Amino acid sequence: MQGLIGKKLGMTSIFDENGRSIACTVVQAGPCVVTQVKNQDKDGYSAIQIAWGDMKPKHASKAITGHCAKANTAPKRVYHEFRNPEGAEAAATTGDVYDVNIFASGDFVDVIGTSKGKGFQGVVKRHGFAGVGETTHGQHNRARHPGSIGACSFPSRVFKGLRMAGRTGGKRVKGVNLEIVRVIPEQNVILLRGSIPGYNGSTVIIER
Repeated sequence: MQGLIGKKLGMTSIFDENGRSIACTVVQAGPCVVTQVKNQDKDGYSAIQIAWGDMKPKHASKAITGHCAKANTAPKRVYHEFRNPEGAEAAATTGDVYDVNIFASGDFVDVIGTSKGKGFQGVVKRHGFAGVGETTHGQHNRARHPGSIGACSFPSRVFKGLRMAGRTGGKRVKGVNLEIVRVIPEQNVILLRGSIPGYNGSTVIIER
């Protein structure tokens, strides 16, 4: 299996064998159920769909209930597909369950999550503009403002993509090459070196 679905629990720190403190993110990953195996002949591409997070049957639609019944599992909240090379889907079967044991300490993974939404923010917070001192770039008495944004009479417009104030955060973000520091199978928990996107309790996808 290429990865798991899980939940960010928070951050902590542990000590390695040399006594150094390591900042870690605690993630509860799995157990995940294989709800569908897609192949090139039937679906046009090869992939494995997994599901995570129990849902009360009364809150599930008939489509979700029937889809999960084929895998002999209760309705789930989150679904994700992992694309596979040709023929790799043969290694998985509908109804299989995967947990943190597919990972080991020292592995490197990518984590996908939704960053914290910060609302409408100015250029200092959104893009890291200096905003202080004498570098006002054409403005007066407004140190946190963006300054002049226009060009001259040519091209007489503002170019697309210019860094300005706007909605910040709340986007799909991938953290790459994060080291797994420790795996705790009894609690379906893994510890990742560093931080990952999202708030505590948010859903994340861990992939190799």
